[in-house]
Amino acid sequence: MMVTQTDLRTDLFIAGKWRGASQEARIPVVDPSTEAVIASVADATVADGIAAVEAAVAAAAGWAARSPRERSQILLRAFTLMSERTEALAVLISRENGKALADARGEVAYAAEFFRWYAEEAVRIGGEIGRSPSGNNHIIVQHRPIGVSVLVTPWNFPAAMATRKIGPALAAGCTCVLKPATETPLTAYAIAGILAEAGVPDGVVNVVTTSRSGAVVSAMLHHPAVRKLSFTGSTEVGRLLLKEAADQVISCSMELGGNAPFIVFDDADLEAALEGAMVAKMRNGGEACTAANRFYVQEGIGAAFAEGLAARMAALAVGPGYDPATELGPLVNAASRDKVGELVADTTARGARVLTGGEPLDGVGYFYPPTVLASVPPDAAILDHEIFGPVAPLVTFRTEEEAIALANRTEFGLVSYVYTRDLQKGLRVAAAIESGMVGLNRGLVSDVAAPFGGMKQSGLGREGGYHGLMEFLEPQYVAVTL
Repeated sequence: MMVTQTDLRTDLFIAGKWRGASQEARIPVVDPSTEAVIASVADATVADGIAAVEAAVAAAAGWAARSPRERSQILLRAFTLMSERTEALAVLISRENGKALADARGEVAYAAEFFRWYAEEAVRIGGEIGRSPSGNNHIIVQHRPIGVSVLVTPWNFPAAMATRKIGPALAAGCTCVLKPATETPLTAYAIAGILAEAGVPDGVVNVVTTSRSGAVVSAMLHHPAVRKLSFTGSTEVGRLLLKEAADQVISCSMELGGNAPFIVFDDADLEAALEGAMVAKMRNGGEACTAANRFYVQEGIGAAFAEGLAARMAALAVGPGYDPATELGPLVNAASRDKVGELVADTTARGARVLTGGEPLDGVGYFYPPTVLASVPPDAAILDHEIFGPVAPLVTFRTEEEAIALANRTEFGLVSYVYTRDLQKGLRVAAAIESGMVGLNRGLVSDVAAPFGGMKQSGLGREGGYHGLMEFLEPQYVAVTL
């Protein structure tokens, strides 16, 4: 089924204008539920990417000169417009991403909140003044916009990942170029339209889609006016972009891969742990960097937890994301479905038991059933790779020390989950785990007011909250005698 909204934008958005790619190529957008092409978007060349950067450069001084209150009011209007169009945006996300409508509605609400939060933060950018230790001068510190920013976002949260970057960039006074994933470009263009309607001046936000991501992003990062890269995606791609950014000494914020442990102690509230597991595992159908990837359950509660999780997973209704009855939609593409299937097959070949699911679904669409694997051996590849699908591998442990060691046995450190009724133990374990975020008796950690980001190979910098705004600001120190 083609997407038929009359206001659907599919061309590049540069300097406030919608335009085709310079070589007139197009990229098909596929509905993962049906495998049908629902639209096509412009396929930007290197020249188009540079044109977008030049548009951001031309708009930079004017936007930085706007008062914080003006920038705040524009962001607040964008929040209002996005909130009013929740249903249309949710359906669009479900069409191109596959996620269930309930999940998509939640994403739109979360995404819009970044515009509201940074509308409020825009007027609270402070500074410092103090006397030097010698007493010879005063120290004044003010925060200036870092400059033209390149924002690269993934397909799994096409609205939220865009607004989480655009919101603080605009609040700080920066102009930007957004390069969304080719799987989910329609949502990005819809947000660009909302921002223009809200009053964002021409050239402040530019959006380019391209099948030549490496070449186009590289060219933008080598433009002398670009001062910031904010990237969300895999660690492998993040490493490459850090090398590219080093050539121009560009400031980088990198939200990279995860391998989240979900630890359940014997003294946990079983029902709360199961409810939290379903949230942590199944948000966006498991296609999230914050998804619980490895379940470590203490021996005394292991059997009950496995039984309860399998029952809940098996009960999920699988279908097209935009069907109101659906609780689990398809994976985003065939490659994702095949990767999940290969990880499950390897795990069962090593002796794991399938409690539910375990085989790709027949028919059209990139569907994989909710799957729970018990008795997973410690050397299984599934424990070392981001699954990015609706699969929960269970491993039992004996002691607190063992749980911590298992949790830290990874190069990643984005988020972890811990369930226990003992608050002291929970805080002790949280402090010992090497991850940037910990959900203590909670299956959801994302919050617009909190610093989102990881340790180790999971990235650099933070998004969200006050910290996310500071990523787009540079402190300038002035020494003055008063």
